[in-house]
Amino acid sequence: MTPIESQRLVSLDVFRGITIAGMILVNNPGSWEHIYWPLEHAAWSGWTPTDLVFPFFLFIVGVSITLALGKRLERGGATRDIYLKIVKRTLIIFAIGLFLNAIPEFSFAELRIPGVLQRIAVCYFFASIIFLNTKVRTQIAIVIGLLLFYWVLVRLVPAPGYAAGDLTKDGSLPSFVDRTVFGTHVWAQAKVYDPEGILSTIPAIATTLIGVLTGHWLRTEKTRYEKAAGMFVVGAICVAIGWAWNAFFPINKALWTSSYVFFTGGLALQFLAICYWLIDIKGYRRWAKPFEVFGLNAIALYVVADLIADALGLIPVGNGDSLGGWIYNHIFSSWASPINASLAFAICFVLVCLGLMWVLYRRRIFLKA
Repeated sequence: MTPIESQRLVSLDVFRGITIAGMILVNNPGSWEHIYWPLEHAAWSGWTPTDLVFPFFLFIVGVSITLALGKRLERGGATRDIYLKIVKRTLIIFAIGLFLNAIPEFSFAELRIPGVLQRIAVCYFFASIIFLNTKVRTQIAIVIGLLLFYWVLVRLVPAPGYAAGDLTKDGSLPSFVDRTVFGTHVWAQAKVYDPEGILSTIPAIATTLIGVLTGHWLRTEKTRYEKAAGMFVVGAICVAIGWAWNAFFPINKALWTSSYVFFTGGLALQFLAICYWLIDIKGYRRWAKPFEVFGLNAIALYVVADLIADALGLIPVGNGDSLGGWIYNHIFSSWASPINASLAFAICFVLVCLGLMWVLYRRRIFLKA
């Protein structure tokens, strides 16, 4: 094997699997009224471990772009076929996101247009185009430019009726743009903003590009130890920058602030460095098998988990209770405190999904968009 990575990075699959498992865990508690704080999003500014999940996934998307498209570029350059595949994948992921938003009512008058998969699709598209048409230095400049532009935009341009630099749920410029453009098509629980809105997608693209740059580093001829050390050190620098910027532009997932991009991007670099050292360098893989199974079918897992959650919430059981509510009340709450019963329900939900994905894995079925 040459010094340049020439085979699939198991550590990246495991990182993806851990991330998607975390997403399913926090999205499916037994009761939304009883959740341990690390499994909840920060109320607004600030962060919890849950707030790391989505940026980690976008970071992984960026790394995958470089590792996958880099090989194709070496074989024949940026061909028409590559661009068509990027557009096709973008549209498929975006459409799946809309479909999941539409279930079960299919009320198009209030259908939420933004969403997790929709943001992944948009970030994947722009990061791929940037990767294909620019060099590393230009990509670094684009990351810095996007984050500075977003900072200045949100801090200096006021939303009508609010002061410049207002970062509240109602008064921030991104919130105003989402309300104006989407109207009733924003996240129903928030109403006045959307956590995957238009302006906040700008820095989310920067998060994906940090992953792209990490992919470049992994494809260099450095030794594996140098790669792991480099990711960890640069990650620490990014965390420090994000933490310092927090004083001027608070870490905030819903607004996807520039400080949040540096902070979470740095932690993603360090987490990947640890996985890379443990799995691809030291060869400690047995513990990671479940996460590898998750990571190899991430999109399928996301869709299946969402459909199961919808079914548990819609199927009526007993006196007006849903199937999910009945399971929580009669199987978990009967022996555990509410908060532990809620956590046990979420863990079992993840294990059920693991069983389904393991069937696909054993049959060598990997569903890709």
